[in-house]
Amino acid sequence: MTIEWWITYLLTTTVLSLSPGSGAINTMSTGISHGFRGAAASISGLQVGLSLHILLVGIGLGALFSHSVLAFEILKWAGAAYLVWLGIQQWRAGGGIDLQAVAKAMPRRRLFRRAILVNLTNPKSIVFLAALFPQFIIPHQPQLMQYLILGVTTVVVDIIVMIGYATLATRIAGWIKGPRQMTRLNRIFGGMFMAVGALLASARRMA
Repeated sequence: MTIEWWITYLLTTTVLSLSPGSGAINTMSTGISHGFRGAAASISGLQVGLSLHILLVGIGLGALFSHSVLAFEILKWAGAAYLVWLGIQQWRAGGGIDLQAVAKAMPRRRLFRRAILVNLTNPKSIVFLAALFPQFIIPHQPQLMQYLILGVTTVVVDIIVMIGYATLATRIAGWIKGPRQMTRLNRIFGGMFMAVGALLASARRMA
């Protein structure tokens, strides 16, 4: 893999990470409600889910999801239902927040597990990786090292982008003091979760 080829992939995966999706929404909502430490636990969970997707693609299961209607549909509907459920919970959340009290109510390990599920139940992620990776793999060069480079690049870029989202979210949280503002924000994020879930449910597998 040449440096030019790697830079091209770096730009591609950066655009993917920057595009608003379930991971970004989860990171921002967690950052606002639980502060940067809570968001850090959530980001770690997202990367575990992303790394598992990369591993699945590496061993060939990505091809299964991109060609099997049943496998894609099962994961698609499971992911959509989970995101809609998260959206409903966010929508119904109370107004004013006490970050310390909220952190006790939802420990960071729970935020970590929730973020893993958010990424794992997104079939578009694994299908996208399954379609993208082969475009940057040079057949006559060692396959394992190339997959490793692409995988590490994907995770590192996503961590940096999610940290940016979390930082933005924690700064927004400092401006939100009244229950009315927090209720509105909870409904915005709840609506975004449900919208992403609806989009995921309407997604069609790649040909």
